[in-house]
Amino acid sequence: MTYTVEVLLRETDRVVSETVTREEDSPAGWSEADVIGVLEGMLQAVARAKDPGDPDPTVALRGLSWIVNPVATGVVIAIEIPSGAVVAGPFAIPQDRLHAMVGSVLSRSAMGAPSSPAPGRVH
Repeated sequence: MTYTVEVLLRETDRVVSETVTREEDSPAGWSEADVIGVLEGMLQAVARAKDPGDPDPTVALRGLSWIVNPVATGVVIAIEIPSGAVVAGPFAIPQDRLHAMVGSVLSRSAMGAPSSPAPGRVH
């Protein structure tokens, strides 16, 4: 599947857009690990927009505000962090299901459970 990630950094008026291709055909079959991959990818896009010289930044799923919002062609995930905002999607999955999955993943991260094995950088 392919979706778009758009980043708007604070104190700028330029949107940086990336196209992401994942192996999964449809988000309907996503696990929480897939959601973690999307969220981490979104934060990595923000880090790359801030520092294009770091093509594979390490991130952590802490200290962010988020929402799953409906759009005409599915739902999007929007994240706001101190350095800016990022939106990914659209995804063809029920809003309440994706909302629950994102909430579950982030609540575990907030309690100190690692989202991935690598140590992270908080934006």
